[in-house]
Amino acid sequence: MLLKYFYDEKLAHASYMVGCQAVKEAVIVDPGRNVDPYIKAAAKEGMKLVGALETHIHADFVSGSRELAERIGVKMFLSDEGGSDWKYQHIDHLPHTLLKDGDIIKVGNITFEVIHTPGHTPESISFILIDEGVNADMPMGIFTGDFVFVGDVGRPDLLEKAAGVKGTSVTGAYEMFESLKHFKELPEFMQVWPAHGAGSACGKSLGAIPSSTVGYEKRFNWAMQDEEADRFVETLLEGQPEPPKYFASMKHVNKVGTTSVSELPSPAIIKSIEELETLIQEGAQVIDTRSSNEFSHSHLPGTINIPFNKSFTNWAGWIVDYRRPLYLLTEPETTEEVKIALQSIGVDQLESHMDVNKAIQSASMLESYKNIKSNEAEHLIKNREVAVLDVRSQSEWDAGHINGAKHIMLGNLLDRIEEVPLDIPILINCQAGGRSAIAASILQSKGVKDVLNLTGGYTDWQTEVKKQNV
Repeated sequence: MLLKYFYDEKLAHASYMVGCQAVKEAVIVDPGRNVDPYIKAAAKEGMKLVGALETHIHADFVSGSRELAERIGVKMFLSDEGGSDWKYQHIDHLPHTLLKDGDIIKVGNITFEVIHTPGHTPESISFILIDEGVNADMPMGIFTGDFVFVGDVGRPDLLEKAAGVKGTSVTGAYEMFESLKHFKELPEFMQVWPAHGAGSACGKSLGAIPSSTVGYEKRFNWAMQDEEADRFVETLLEGQPEPPKYFASMKHVNKVGTTSVSELPSPAIIKSIEELETLIQEGAQVIDTRSSNEFSHSHLPGTINIPFNKSFTNWAGWIVDYRRPLYLLTEPETTEEVKIALQSIGVDQLESHMDVNKAIQSASMLESYKNIKSNEAEHLIKNREVAVLDVRSQSEWDAGHINGAKHIMLGNLLDRIEEVPLDIPILINCQAGGRSAIAASILQSKGVKDVLNLTGGYTDWQTEVKKQNV
């Protein structure tokens, strides 16, 4: 048997290639939209890709199952659980098999047994893996999708918070409680292969370890410890992070389908600074992907900074307006990676791009904002020379914040920009300084020019305050 692990750091998304070396056939479990790595890996291993197994209708990335089916003809294996509202649509033209609890999928000497594991979503299924070439009676592991993570379980509130399906959070939480009872009955030696790791918004405390075992999770996963249903439900729903806005779009896209990547037009190159500045003056959304430090020192007015790092797709999903064309300022060597990252969350309206360094060098006008440290910020706050804007999550804010600060979570800032005062400089803080830098760029792009970013964020602020109180 062949088992190969793929991990997209920007989505905290794990997918898997499982192949039978006897028949040289393989399947992908929970593929992402960029299917090239799977096709290349299969060719390298001498395997033919014959299937794509999907645990549920994903909310945080565009699934690659349809892409694989359209491009190379693999069969999609999709859940048929969860009732009429949770069925895949527009799949009749593609090879597929709909799955119920107890169904079996065979690939040579490899068997996948389907189990229905509702909770995160009503249609959620998991795949128990048996390598019959080793032992036909004992399972090796389980692909849990967003059911069980390392140290956590899938959140049941996404359908309600992101997709607007009222009343599903509590119902899903009780379903999760029941699904975990069945999980605990599995052999403790079985390996657990989840679809996400630390950094994913599909849970609240995912571990950074790529895999686990049933026995380990039974002992150390917080969700496995509570045997009382009502208390478990309350704990599970408490403190879940805000779901990114784009999650609702992903649910729809993965349910009904979207344009194949191979059919998307290639973005054009913006050839002159005059063309770019005209676009900005006309209100185009332009994203600068440089580091926040570079952006703070010099950038084109009207552009928003989302640094191309591990958090890029998350904040792009919050900030980019999917209904409007998108223009990019990138380092030439990263342009293709940025495009792939955007497509992974369904941002397909990339119109054109420009070398950011050339744009900065030839721009008719540039602006900047100041980064300040906690000791300087404290002086400004005491003298009421600034208004403080905190852009952290609700749970971070509840745990402690700067006195007198206004709280607008970063992902909601564009929608609440009118709440930011214009008659006083704005000091922006997050936990460490990264999100507040993005917020500074958003404010400046919308005409709030006098902004300061608190480097080190609330973490350094607390340290500074403790120093002064010693």
